Amino acid sequence: MRAFITYVYITVFPCVLLSQLTFVVKSYQGELKDNEHIYIAGNFQGWNPGDDKYAMTGSDTFYTLTFNPDPGRLEFKFTRGDWARVEGTADGKSIPNRKYNYPGGLDTLVLEISGWEDREGMVSTAASNVMVWTDSFYFPKLDRYRRIWVYLPPDYETSEEHYPVLYMHDGQNIFDAATSYAGEWEVDETLNALFEAGDDGCIVVAIDNGGDERVDDYAPWEHKKYGGGRGDAYIHDLVYTLKPDMDRTFRTKPESEYTGIMGSSMGGLISLFAGLAHQDVFGKVGVFSPSYWFSDELYVFAGDRKMTCPQRIYTVAGRREDAGIERLIKKMEKTLLRNGYRNTDMETILCDDGTHSEWFWAREFTGAYLWLFEDGFGQ
Repeated sequence: MRAFITYVYITVFPCVLLSQLTFVVKSYQGELKDNEHIYIAGNFQGWNPGDDKYAMTGSDTFYTLTFNPDPGRLEFKFTRGDWARVEGTADGKSIPNRKYNYPGGLDTLVLEISGWEDREGMVSTAASNVMVWTDSFYFPKLDRYRRIWVYLPPDYETSEEHYPVLYMHDGQNIFDAATSYAGEWEVDETLNALFEAGDDGCIVVAIDNGGDERVDDYAPWEHKKYGGGRGDAYIHDLVYTLKPDMDRTFRTKPESEYTGIMGSSMGGLISLFAGLAHQDVFGKVGVFSPSYWFSDELYVFAGDRKMTCPQRIYTVAGRREDAGIERLIKKMEKTLLRNGYRNTDMETILCDDGTHSEWFWAREFTGAYLWLFEDGFGQ
């Protein structure tokens, strides 16, 4: 890979009615191939790596993009159109998401792009007991197709056992660094190690997100800026179409006490929604760094859901994430306690070093899994 350096200047221009954030990319001539562009993908546009609305314009050596984010914490990366061509180190290795607390006032940042990842040549890190079950599973109510990954315990082929099942969102990031867009959770490596240490095993079904449709799928309510609103349809299809197929195809324990759902960020929000809406289906709910800020409707919905079935909810977040996440989690706990949940039904972990990122969720997965599946009911 050819080494090069790109300098990125970000300038903020204040306005009484509107703040403008302008990215200026100054690169050496010849770095981009014909028909390539530099894009910005971030938490302000659904992490779509090739969104034309966030494509920079200009010449071979000077590119700009102006947009209007809300003040607050921005996370982003630069791409050349997809996650196979995302920025990285000079030797092509992954880097964490960029972060910037945008104050809405005049400010200038000078950033450096040291290189790009070559995802096309990256070797899969998925374990041998992980499969892509289908790359085109149809969600009828959502009217969309999604890739489905399945992890089977190491002894699945040599035993007649039936296993608990954990459903996870953002399937691209669960098992394989070659398909991830922000790092992987290493769920397969973790579960294989736990199996070797004596764990009975668990089937994991991971559903890919839809890229620029991710927020739409994971938000049951519409946000005036970020969209959303199809989350109920997504969970309906997971419960009434995908889960029955999994129970027919694999040796599962289909009852709620053996069935979990888990995700992070917007995936954490939709996991809690699914658990509350379908208590008779999901007895175990893993909520990582949840985006409870997305809609106040979540608290209205939670306030109307009395506990009707045994259920355990494990929540984990980091104190280095967005300000207010701890307050929102505590608010949700109080809401659930008023509806019949007990303190013993919920476990909340707040880590001082935790950030809104895959490395943190990968590290905390073990604790969540053990509390939900080993120490919980139904074992």
